[in-house]
Amino acid sequence: MGFLDALLGRTKPVKPNLDQLFGLPSAAITLEAAAGFKPTGVGSVCFAAVEGGAFAQIQQDVQALLDADTGTEGHIPIEPTRDDYGYTWLTSRHSPDDIVSLVNDVHAVNSALESTGFGPQLLCSLVNFSDVQGRKLALVYLYKRGSFYPFAPLPGEKRDNPLEIQIKAMLGNDLRVEQELTRWFPVWGAPGL
Repeated sequence: MGFLDALLGRTKPVKPNLDQLFGLPSAAITLEAAAGFKPTGVGSVCFAAVEGGAFAQIQQDVQALLDADTGTEGHIPIEPTRDDYGYTWLTSRHSPDDIVSLVNDVHAVNSALESTGFGPQLLCSLVNFSDVQGRKLALVYLYKRGSFYPFAPLPGEKRDNPLEIQIKAMLGNDLRVEQELTRWFPVWGAPGL
């Protein structure tokens, strides 16, 4: 970062660090102990699909790699879906007690796309939680920011902002939480929410 950038308040973008995803199991323990939220066993990766054979082949290879684990108890094949905004989601489902395998799947999808040059298409990754009251929560990893934020949807495309702020305070020691609240984008229609 140069002198003019510092003077004008510009900052360098944070490089994504996919290994931060491995902090999610620790965050899950914190969420359960402090707020009663448990993993649902659903995680997903959202990306902007690109036309062309190379990208389609990478997507098929990632899906085949992860589907090879279907022999694992409680795991079902990766599900590709498209949302109303045209983004593609690859969703993995595991037993709610196996967040480590779920995080491994999410990391593998991100890593495969990044290592083959499709990192700019990655948008975010989610791991979903719920509590005994039926409230839903996702921990969202913003690929381009290298940070997490909580997303707590309510019916009618509304958000439980007080809960999101509460969760932010709880997770500061487990995850790199996005400090700019304007970056906490809603992910309406995300799989499992």
